[in-house]
Amino acid sequence: MVSLENIIAISGSGSLFNLITTRTNGLILEEIGTGKRNFFASRNTQFSPLESIGIYTLADNIPLSEVYQRFRDIEDQSSIPLHSATDAILKQFFETTIPEYDRYRVHVKDMKKCVKWYHFLAQHQLLKTKVEAVENAVASEVAE
Repeated sequence: MVSLENIIAISGSGSLFNLITTRTNGLILEEIGTGKRNFFASRNTQFSPLESIGIYTLADNIPLSEVYQRFRDIEDQSSIPLHSATDAILKQFFETTIPEYDRYRVHVKDMKKCVKWYHFLAQHQLLKTKVEAVENAVASEVAE
């Protein structure tokens, strides 16, 4: 499964952030695209860790990490649509990739955000499986 550990979305922001550290009154985050670090106060910022987000299904929720793993699995056979794709294309993509998704609770705006984040994370090479993440951490420790 894809590891989304320490990746945070902020309500109202179009970007994703890496968690640097926590404080009692907020988080210090680094914007993935620019590398800028900022403090975000918890009293006026809504944080959403990507590892806690899921897609509604008819039975239960599927974690976003599993959704992204499904995307990675089919990426060789077909391309993942962009968030600017038509509503019909996004719905068709979700119906083939996640056939059990709840059509009443998962809206097109959710699909757009999901594929937008997927492409953003793929562009920055952050869609690693948990095994790959552990291997990279071990390799960086050995290099030091």
